[in-house]
Amino acid sequence: MRKYITFLTTALLLVTFSSCHEIEEYPNNSNGNFEQLWRLFDEHYCFFEEKGIDWQDVHDRYAPQAANCYTSRQLFDVCSRMVGELRDGHVNLSAWFNTYYYREWWTDYPQNFNKRVIQENYLYFNYNQLGDITFAVLPQNVGYMRVPSFDSGIGEGNLDAILTAFNICDGIIIDVRDNGGGSMTNAETIARRFITERTLAGYIRHKDGPGHDDFSEPYAFHYAPPENRRVWTKPVVVLSNRSTFSAANIFVAFMKNRPQVTVMGAVTGGGGGMPLSFELPIGWGVRMSAAPVLDENGMCTENGIEPTEGYVMDITDADMLAGRDTILDAAIAFLTHSR
Repeated sequence: MRKYITFLTTALLLVTFSSCHEIEEYPNNSNGNFEQLWRLFDEHYCFFEEKGIDWQDVHDRYAPQAANCYTSRQLFDVCSRMVGELRDGHVNLSAWFNTYYYREWWTDYPQNFNKRVIQENYLYFNYNQLGDITFAVLPQNVGYMRVPSFDSGIGEGNLDAILTAFNICDGIIIDVRDNGGGSMTNAETIARRFITERTLAGYIRHKDGPGHDDFSEPYAFHYAPPENRRVWTKPVVVLSNRSTFSAANIFVAFMKNRPQVTVMGAVTGGGGGMPLSFELPIGWGVRMSAAPVLDENGMCTENGIEPTEGYVMDITDADMLAGRDTILDAAIAFLTHSR
């Protein structure tokens, strides 16, 4: 296991154990579960400052509503609306009858992606697949690889095969639109194929106390190119949309800073906090962002990654109905004109 993964594991353990203090016990009733939920976020959530949230004010507005709840479903609704104020896709509340998570980080934005349009009008239903990754050489001598998720790993031999297939190409397109994240390890496995030396990838901070500003100094983590494997140094375009989230968001942040990479599309959905889970007395599961991940420039990634300057774009409904992916078109034109 690579050193940086060990570091991330250690950092998350520190989130859990470094700020130990006496934990107040709450009764298993509406008020008790509400107060414990609020307190867990108050002491462990990591983005109050970035989002400009007055958490005490949130408490004062929702506590009277919780006090008037007579059923678990009523309480779940109140608690869901309270944590929804954090506007964070990593925030979940799970009961036996429902799971809440904040959706507006992507629902309020254009989708800017349709898999069928690409498969039919650009790949002509003729493409290769290794694991979750689909790939093909486009007629313009540009390689296209679609990475829909980082939930599953991709073998090093598989990546060698993909890059070998692209060897004749002038550039490649990596499409992470609608990639909702997964494992940062899987994201790193692909990202390190685009560097030739050990490279600073970013920083992570952990909570070291219950206060909103109680954080450790940033700890750096690095990526290194794989030994005796293919790496790619020719031009790359990464395609993103608002549904590019979590580990995919971190992937875009890293790739954007590589000299041969251009990011096109829309601002990513963010998700720049390592999650941590708890359980309430009632048995509901709680998940939140607890350890902020920063890019290599020390910038917070929670609010999303901007495409390269000059390459922010959307796809119109008319273009989509006509079978055109204008973001992909722009990427192809960019790579063919840069020969």
